[in-house]
Amino acid sequence: MTNFWILLAIAVYMVAMVYIGVLFSKKNGSSDDFYLGARKLGPWVTAMSAEASDMSSWLLMGLPGLALAAGIAEVFWTALGLFLGTYVNWLIVAKRLRVYSEKTSSSTIPDFFANRFRDKSGLLVAIAAIIIIMFFVPYTGSGFAAIGKLMNSLFGMDYHLAMILGAIIIAAYTIIGGFLAASTTDLIQSIIMTMSLVVVVVFGLSNAGGIANVGNIVGELPGYISLTSAYSPSGATNFGFLAIVSTLAWGLGYFGMPHILLRFMAIDDKNKLKQSRRIATVWVFVSMAIAIFIGVVGYVLVNNGVLTLTDPERIIIEIAKLFAQNSWFTAIVAGLIISGILASIMSTADSQMLAASSSASENIIKRFFFKNMSQKASINVARITVAVVSVLGVVFAWNPNSSVFEIVSFAWAGFGAAFGPIVLFALFWKRTNKFGAFAGILAGGASVLLWKFVVAPFGVKNGLDFLNIYELLPAFIISSLAIVIVSLLTKAPEQEIIDEFNEVKNDK
Repeated sequence: MTNFWILLAIAVYMVAMVYIGVLFSKKNGSSDDFYLGARKLGPWVTAMSAEASDMSSWLLMGLPGLALAAGIAEVFWTALGLFLGTYVNWLIVAKRLRVYSEKTSSSTIPDFFANRFRDKSGLLVAIAAIIIIMFFVPYTGSGFAAIGKLMNSLFGMDYHLAMILGAIIIAAYTIIGGFLAASTTDLIQSIIMTMSLVVVVVFGLSNAGGIANVGNIVGELPGYISLTSAYSPSGATNFGFLAIVSTLAWGLGYFGMPHILLRFMAIDDKNKLKQSRRIATVWVFVSMAIAIFIGVVGYVLVNNGVLTLTDPERIIIEIAKLFAQNSWFTAIVAGLIISGILASIMSTADSQMLAASSSASENIIKRFFFKNMSQKASINVARITVAVVSVLGVVFAWNPNSSVFEIVSFAWAGFGAAFGPIVLFALFWKRTNKFGAFAGILAGGASVLLWKFVVAPFGVKNGLDFLNIYELLPAFIISSLAIVIVSLLTKAPEQEIIDEFNEVKNDK
C-alpha cells in the first residue's frame, strides 16, 4: 500500500509537468519564442531554471552518496568549485551576454558566436552546433538512464519501460510548451528539490540522534571530516593539492554550458540579473550544503543499523522509504521526495533537449537548407527535432549498465573547454577574432578527447599522477591559449565589430 501512495504522488507530479507544457503551448508564435521564450523570463524563473537545469541528479544522488562513502574532502572542494563557478558566471557573464545577444539578434549560442565575429561562412555556427549535438544527445540520454535506474530500483519496473516513459513525459511538455514551459517546470522542480532536501535532512537527523551524535560519530572516523584526506574503512588516504585543483576545476564548466547561458539571454530585463544572481547563488550554496550533510547523516544511519545500503547514491531514496512507512500521508510526502529526484533529472534533460534541437533545427537545418522557412514551419521543425533528440537519447540510454556519472563528467568537460574560453574572450577581449574562435572551440573540444582517452591513461600507466587530472582543466587552458595566439597572429577585427564591442561594454 505504501508503494501505491508513492506512485500516486509521482503520477500527479508527472501529469502536472505535462499540463504546464499545454498552458504555454499558445505562447510559441515563432522559433525564437520556442527556444528563448521571446526574452520574457522573470528573475525568479531565470535564476531557478538555470540552477535546476544545472544540478541534475548529482545534487540528490551523487553529492550525498560521495559524502557518505568518502567523507568531506572531495565533495567540499567540488561543491566549492561549483559555487564559485556559479557566482562568477552570474557576476561577469550574465548581463554582458544578455546585452550582446540582443544587440546581435542571437537566439542560440552558435548564433551568438557567428554574429559576434561576423562569420558569414556558416562554419562557426556549424562547428558549435555539431559540438552541442555531439555532447548533449548522450547527456540527455544519461538523464533518461537515471530515470530508468531509479524506477527499477524503487519499484522493480523494467528499466527500458521506465526509461522510455520518462523520456516521453519530458519530451511531451518540452515539445508542447518549448522554452517557457521548460523554464517554468524547472522553477517548480527546484522548489520540489528544496522541499525534498529539507524533509530528508530533518527526518534523517531525528533518526540519527541529533546533530551532536552525528558529529561525535563521524568525528572519530580517520579523515572523514578532513579537507585534505579521503575516508575509507581501511583508513584515511591523502587528498592533496592536485586532487583539490582537479575538483575545483568543475567550476570552469559553467562558462560554456549552453542551457545555462540561454537563461541569461532570456531574462526580460538585464537589470534584474542582479536579483537572479542573489537567488541563484543562495540556493546553490544552501542546497549543496544540505545535500552534503545528508550524506554525513546517512553514514550514521547506516552505521547504527537504521538503514541497510548497498549503493551510497541511494541514501535519500532509502531515507524516503523509511519515512513512508509511518502513514499514508508520509508515503505521499515520500513520493514527493522521489519526485524531487526525478525533478532534478528532468529539469536538466528538458534544457539539454532544447539546446540540442535548437542547434539542429535553427543552426543547421534552417540556416543551411531552408533559409526562407515560415514561422509555422519553423515551430514544427523545432518540435520534430526535440522528438528526434529524445529518440536518440533513448538509444544512448538503452544499456542499463552505462555510467551516468561518466557521461555527465565528460559532457561537462566538453562544453566547458570548447565554449567556456571563447564565451569569456568574446565578451571581454575585443581583439578576439573569428579565427581565434575557431581555434579555441576546436582546441578545447579536441583536448578533452585527447586528455581523457590518451594522456590520462598514459599517466596512470606510467605513474605520472599529475597527468591524471580532470580533463576540463588542461583543455580549458589549451583552448584559451589557442584563442589568444591565433587571434594575435591573424587580422584584427573590423572597426564595426570593435565599435559594437565598446557599445556593449559601456551599456550599464
